[in-house]
Amino acid sequence: MLHYNLFLDDERKPEYVTWIKLPDVQWTVVKNYIEFVNVIMKDGLPENISFDHDLAHEHYRASMYNKDRHYNNYYTDGTFKEKTGYDAAKFLANYCLDHDLSLPKYFIHTLNPIGKDNILGILKGYEKTFMSK
Repeated sequence: MLHYNLFLDDERKPEYVTWIKLPDVQWTVVKNYIEFVNVIMKDGLPENISFDHDLAHEHYRASMYNKDRHYNNYYTDGTFKEKTGYDAAKFLANYCLDHDLSLPKYFIHTLNPIGKDNILGILKGYEKTFMSK
């Protein structure tokens, strides 16, 4: 297994994330769900993972926001073609479950508050299940 760190974001690089403290390490940057899955399947679990939620231009469409520009979780209508960071978190939890592994250290750098809560819910739920074994 390689020692590496995985950063999931379609636009940003780790050095541009200033609103949370990320470890000062070298990051493997992936821009979408498919790349995220492929790296983990090839290299195993990273030491650290940082998640963005919205990974494609379709995730930023105007209809997803209320009049006051707050995210309204509209994406649940099922029209997305591209998977989100939430889907990546689900994959990670299932991968760890299938291999009886604890999660790597994770960070959620998305600026989408609902997306952040959804990713956190998947990961915290897995941790609770894994720890209760």
